[in-house]
Amino acid sequence: MQAYCGDDAVAVERRIDGLLKQLTLEEKTGLTRGGFLDGGLWLAPGLAARGIPPLHLIDGPRGVSAIAGNATAFPVGMARGATFDPELEQRIGERIGLETRAVGGSVILAPTMNVLRHPRWGRSQETYGEDPFHLGAMATAFVAGAQRHVLATAKHYAANSIEDTRVTVDVTVDERTLREVYLPHFRRVVREGQVGSVMTAYNSVNGAFCSQSPHLVREILKGEWEFAGFAVSDWLWGMHDTVAAAHAGLDLEMPVESVYGASLRAAVEAGEVDEATVDEMVRRLLRPRFCRRLDVDPPVPDPAALETAEAYALAQEVAERSMVLLANPAGLLPLDRAALAAIVVTGPLADVENLGDTGSSNVAPTSVVTALAGIAAAAGPVVVTHLPAPPASTEDQAAIAAADAVVVVVGLTSRDEGEGQIGAGDRNSLALPEGQAQWILDVAALSDRVVVVVEGGGALTMDDFLGQVEAVLLAWYPGVRGGAALARVLFGEVNPSGRLPLSFPRADADLPPFDNAAPSVTYGYFHGYRHLDHEGIAPLFPFGFGLAYTGYARANLRLEGATLRAGDVLRATVDVTNTGSRAGRETVQLYVGAVASTVTPRSVRELRGFAQVELQPGETKPVTLEVPVDDLAFYDAAAGGFRVAPGTYLVEVGSSSRDLPLAAEVTVAP
Repeated sequence: MQAYCGDDAVAVERRIDGLLKQLTLEEKTGLTRGGFLDGGLWLAPGLAARGIPPLHLIDGPRGVSAIAGNATAFPVGMARGATFDPELEQRIGERIGLETRAVGGSVILAPTMNVLRHPRWGRSQETYGEDPFHLGAMATAFVAGAQRHVLATAKHYAANSIEDTRVTVDVTVDERTLREVYLPHFRRVVREGQVGSVMTAYNSVNGAFCSQSPHLVREILKGEWEFAGFAVSDWLWGMHDTVAAAHAGLDLEMPVESVYGASLRAAVEAGEVDEATVDEMVRRLLRPRFCRRLDVDPPVPDPAALETAEAYALAQEVAERSMVLLANPAGLLPLDRAALAAIVVTGPLADVENLGDTGSSNVAPTSVVTALAGIAAAAGPVVVTHLPAPPASTEDQAAIAAADAVVVVVGLTSRDEGEGQIGAGDRNSLALPEGQAQWILDVAALSDRVVVVVEGGGALTMDDFLGQVEAVLLAWYPGVRGGAALARVLFGEVNPSGRLPLSFPRADADLPPFDNAAPSVTYGYFHGYRHLDHEGIAPLFPFGFGLAYTGYARANLRLEGATLRAGDVLRATVDVTNTGSRAGRETVQLYVGAVASTVTPRSVRELRGFAQVELQPGETKPVTLEVPVDDLAFYDAAAGGFRVAPGTYLVEVGSSSRDLPLAAEVTVAP
């Protein structure tokens, strides 16, 4: 508890001891259930007469939820995952935490940090990507920032990656896959991030709903990981059985009383639940209140702290850093204003305020810069013409043919993907919405200066138009200043540095099956780039991929020590050179794979480190990445724990999971 509560840990625990002796059973059980909405915030009641403040909870992953009023809408989590920059994500977390406190909130229901098993998942936009290591780094950074102001909530625990049947689906997953793929990022945000609360998922895992799974909550989360905060249910449909949830270790039911509160009190009085179990729930619910001093320093609404110039500038910065240049074979980008007279902006999303899902993560800013508005504002003397429909008329076709560049903005909106039961749910395919690819092809038939800007929260297939255009830029759901950020990237004020936090396949069938209608599914060991590597399938764009307006070269990989043991740290250093004429930011990625491993299944390679370096033209800098050897462990289900297998490991360094020009072997000794 010391790490969670600091120097006040002992005093806080003694204070809770005293309160538990004073509180009646009715008062205790009353603390375990939600009280619905209170001034635009979700209420977990307190007891003013006992000096216990309430908790006020609010979503979400890209900014304070719209139910609390206006707030800054940041780029979605997947966009921020594309920055590969935990320090930047910590700043985002801090700003969202500040705005949460400014609306009177004490708990932010974020980060969403589920593994993106398949990009058709409706909430792919909320998470950071497909890789557990990358997820853990980004989510832990968000928590560090947010918890400077409020408590953070890691969600949804665990194996949650389907929307249409999210409330009922049972996920079958073997223990090794669960531990190595679906839990390590949660472990990191608990152990390293000291997150204040963890929200259980709607789905069941191996036959037990997550909210009443003793294995997930009591044994792993609270037992093995020594989680000090409280476990909270997901909203409305997350609770099922009073006794089972209490025995499993679920502490707080939200947003209303259903199986806790009076029902929990009755279960104690009937001898079905020990009062000591309720005491443990209450202890966990009080600890963060007192450790975070909510009793003496409660959040106070401060409208002046919302949607500040600093917040909007940060939203634009992360949008600029998140955009991924997918294709630029002809070098059309960046656009040179001095060489342009006319630009045409078209496409179904050119003049749309496209912020993402309108489910629980919805944010309502007071202003949004669309792609069209951003380009028009930044174009200077260049004439910008907006064509809101496909080029059917002779006049529109002539405008496109005469333009020095044509920007076609396409992609997904909240009508195509989102939270189940509230928004659009899961996607039916990875293709662009109907008619959009043809819109691109119609434009490409008239111009050889076409830039496609793609918005959305996940992967899309692009083979039907990719070879017909001169450039493709992925902009995600880019937040309140997305259009301004887009213009700066298009016109070259920003050198693209975003990298894909998920794999883009050529076809849906290249990824593991995604059944968003079945009552039960089985999650295998491989997904994303690990699946593509295992099956020998070439992606359209690999995990970690992204182009720039300059080039980078990597050379001289050095490993510190040829033989290592469990407990040691693998250190790899590589020299990175900017080979182009523009300053830029490169993300160096390190992957490790076991050579001739006797442990099966095992991935060909796994991301185990990444770092960024800023370089001027012609500049070379060394970059060192550190990997604890213990991170190479596999879960030995028979022994019930992680174990580092001795043997040879291949260390690969490069710019994506499929561009790894540098490699060296290291031996892990018994």
